[in-house]
Amino acid sequence: MTDLTLLDAAGTLTAVPLAEAPAFRRPQGPLQSRVAYAAAHVVPKPFADNTPGQPAEIDWDATLAFRHHVWSWGLGVADAMDTAQRNMGLDAAATRELITRSAAEAQSVGGKLVVGVNTDHVEAERISIDEVIDAYKTQLHHAEDAGAGAVLMASRHLARAATSADDYLRVYREVLDAAGAPVVLHWLGTAFDPQLAGYFGSDDTDAAAGTLLQIIDEHPDRVQGVKMSLLDADAEIAVRERLPVSARMFTGDDFHYVGLIAGDGADGSGRGHSDALLGAFAALAPNASAAIQALDAGDAAEYHRVLGPTEALSRQVFAAPTFYYKTGVAFLSWLNGHQAAFQMIGGLHAARSLPHLSRIVELANASGALERPELAAARWHALLTLNGVDVTAPTAAPAVEEVLA
Repeated sequence: MTDLTLLDAAGTLTAVPLAEAPAFRRPQGPLQSRVAYAAAHVVPKPFADNTPGQPAEIDWDATLAFRHHVWSWGLGVADAMDTAQRNMGLDAAATRELITRSAAEAQSVGGKLVVGVNTDHVEAERISIDEVIDAYKTQLHHAEDAGAGAVLMASRHLARAATSADDYLRVYREVLDAAGAPVVLHWLGTAFDPQLAGYFGSDDTDAAAGTLLQIIDEHPDRVQGVKMSLLDADAEIAVRERLPVSARMFTGDDFHYVGLIAGDGADGSGRGHSDALLGAFAALAPNASAAIQALDAGDAAEYHRVLGPTEALSRQVFAAPTFYYKTGVAFLSWLNGHQAAFQMIGGLHAARSLPHLSRIVELANASGALERPELAAARWHALLTLNGVDVTAPTAAPAVEEVLA
């Protein structure tokens, strides 16, 4: 049996047994009980100048193959979102090309796809409310022309320009009026982007939620749902309970998604549940699919058995500073063989320490998130060796129950 060598913050090495790959099966038809999107990342060319401030050079074959991997498990893809490094290396030209290419691939296989619509192609830091509206419409029309559904992402430009909730109401009213199909709204918390403080007109969550709900109530035929990414389960449930029947709650809570997706029913029936639009699911597509298949079969216990252990892994990937979670998503993609190199545009692969990555390896191994365990072990040990760590002399390690605690 192969062992995994792990490294802690003190430089101490331990070893754990390498778990076998979980025996998950791809679904034979569409997932039924929940709508789930994985917010996919982008893969750069390994030989490109992937340094801070340089334009993104994307390995399109690997990037699009990853989307097909997600679709093959019955999940939808949420593309050109923050997981794809928007505002952290993915420039406007690359974003447009990503949307165009992903939409064509989705249409070729009948895959579900939504894409981020923002104002970030505008280089000026501060613009007027009218210019925010025009910028949103420009990206919205591009997404719709490509054949993709839209997620109206939270805009840094709007957060800077708005002076009250009325400004948010006006912007969303005019942009939604221009939409050709229902969209998903996006509420991204400051853990993910500190520049979005006070979004929807207030730092008070209840007050901001009131503005969001007013936007939805005014446009029942233009809003299919809202993605909440506040890492606050109680706040999400409070908004979910007030949504009209026409709108879904897509959880973006990478800390509490297991319970939120399961729902309020004590029997696991999912009354008052959230659907999902998660960066975590980009790293956990097989696990997420198997768990939702269990819900489809009415087996809540199996759902929790499969997905429950992954939440500790997700919390590590999304640990503070949370906006560096993309590094963990790309790292797991590399471990699982979906990209040739552990590299990211903008040099972001250097944003997490070796001990942080080691904990990801440990939790992925314990939660069934290593799709090809032998490959993952070989790649991880090679990375340790490259960084001067002798992987041949670890000590004994704790049991799986302690790992997940």
